[in-house]
Amino acid sequence: MCKEDVQLMADIGLDAYRFSISWPRLIPNGRGPVNPKGLLYYNNLINELLSHGIQPHVTLVNLDHPQALEDEYGGWISRKMVDDFVLYADVCFREFGDRVKYWTTVNEPNVMGSGGYGMGIAPPARCSPPFGLVNCTRGNSSTEPYIAVHHILLAHASVVKLYRTKYRDKQHGFVGITIYVYWSIPSSHSKEDITATQRANDFLIGWILDPLVFGDYPATMKKNAGSRIPSFTKLESELVKGSFDFVGIEHYMIAYVKDSPSSLMTEQRDYYADQAVSLLLPDPLWGFELSVNPWALEGVLEYIKQVYGNPPVFVYENGQRMRLNSSVEDTPRVEYLQAYIGSVLNALRNGSNTRGYVTWSFLDVFELFGGYESTYGLCYVDFDDPDLKRYPKLSAHWYSRFLKGKTVDRKEVTIEFEESSSALSS
Repeated sequence: MCKEDVQLMADIGLDAYRFSISWPRLIPNGRGPVNPKGLLYYNNLINELLSHGIQPHVTLVNLDHPQALEDEYGGWISRKMVDDFVLYADVCFREFGDRVKYWTTVNEPNVMGSGGYGMGIAPPARCSPPFGLVNCTRGNSSTEPYIAVHHILLAHASVVKLYRTKYRDKQHGFVGITIYVYWSIPSSHSKEDITATQRANDFLIGWILDPLVFGDYPATMKKNAGSRIPSFTKLESELVKGSFDFVGIEHYMIAYVKDSPSSLMTEQRDYYADQAVSLLLPDPLWGFELSVNPWALEGVLEYIKQVYGNPPVFVYENGQRMRLNSSVEDTPRVEYLQAYIGSVLNALRNGSNTRGYVTWSFLDVFELFGGYESTYGLCYVDFDDPDLKRYPKLSAHWYSRFLKGKTVDRKEVTIEFEESSSALSS
């Protein structure tokens, strides 16, 4: 991220930018000395954003943590990680908190748990046969997803406590957590599939939000996972309950849910078998254009409103995936954005406490699922150019007009886009 990128954000009209701080970049050994170059980089980025009227929304951990801590004690599968994470957060609050008002402790802990410690398809790629989707060399898919998330929740709550006691009165910021959510739909009208859908929500959403709101895991999770899911002590439950100022949501797709009780009959089970459901994802994790189902995001926001007491919510990721090519005329992304932003408006009209919407993503980037083959960017990046030159796509022009309160008539946006593209190529 460079000054030219921040200027491009300002030109589009963005008033917020969400990014993560790399723990290994800032504190390479996980604890101890701070890397001065890393500190300088993030200070420069934050200052540049603010100078253009763009509010930074900062995430402390997005799948990555220092290799030194992974090597020393296994990272999130160890309780030691809680203390080291608090020390890292303390550095971030101290160094950047005078300018950063919105903090996410951990991005997608539910994906970190299931993907990083169950299937092995996300860092740190831990899993065990027969459950992993890759050839993991270490791990236990039956227990580690639950253990890792348990420690993440304790670390999150400890960081929130640190901020509230040491920094909030001076910095006046907010600390939350961000979860990945697909919208679950019963495969049929049967009682079994409807119950299974609630169970799927418990395992995906309730895994994180139930402890934060109610102080404990959903009853269905505790029943099906048994002793493999850790228990909160009374003090831990009190620490975790209420330990958030907002909830971040990342949503892209729907899932059809069918009851699958037979998975509970096997003696050795993982997180997915414990759910006792079959999931049909019309849009796979790998692939290209996503189905446009804006009512699904509205459903997610309504569910959080009704089940969890309508907490403040930021939609932190939502966007259309397309195949990487040199075309900047991404009409499907414009249609997706228009539909999903409309669904947020509907949710607001129905009383949702949604505070903001951030589309993924500003630039074409390397994606966890799909690499450089699939992209979500409003701006095209020419990866064959040594300078990685950026070009605003049609969606950037549409989004800019929307943010600036101008008409978003498709014809006018297209004319503006074509004129801009001609000027760039001449």
